[in-house]
Amino acid sequence: MEVDIRPVTAALWPAFEDLFGRQGACYGCWCTHYRNAPSVRRENNRQRNKDQIRERIEAGPPPGLLAFEDGLAIGWMQVGPRADIPEWNNPGRGSAPLDPADAADPAVWAISCFFIRNKARGRGLTHRLVSGGIDFARQNGARFLEACPMDLSRDSRSVGLYVGSSRVFEKAGFERVAERKAGRPLMRLAL
Repeated sequence: MEVDIRPVTAALWPAFEDLFGRQGACYGCWCTHYRNAPSVRRENNRQRNKDQIRERIEAGPPPGLLAFEDGLAIGWMQVGPRADIPEWNNPGRGSAPLDPADAADPAVWAISCFFIRNKARGRGLTHRLVSGGIDFARQNGARFLEACPMDLSRDSRSVGLYVGSSRVFEKAGFERVAERKAGRPLMRLAL
């Protein structure tokens, strides 16, 4: 599989929209879950989520990476400063920062979500996206890159794997730094 990884920009919105489909991936989330407080998530619908992520992409800087194969977007990974995904910093989450100051530190980044087109799953695409995310974070001055993946899943095609598999991050050199919820380690890579 020959894959081209690119930061998502306004010019790539049509490819992002096509990848997420009419339903907006993951039950209409449009990768806004960690951007909104629970009260906002309850009030939002697919269209509001879509509008929100489109505005965020158009405003820049790129909030993630798209993977392309033969000109078709086949995968997405949300990656950027922790401050861009405030709910990921919530103290009650397994993804909460080790140091509360990290939540606002522009040099502490996070990989929070993946979405892979059905036909592209099970082919190692998340490994390629994580590798691209490491390069992207380094190029943009990140000091640390974190993730809060799942240890186990019965099915590699599970929608629950939107956070990624810890095996993928271990292979990329991330280390476990905390585990506040069973099977959901906070992992970190020093850049």
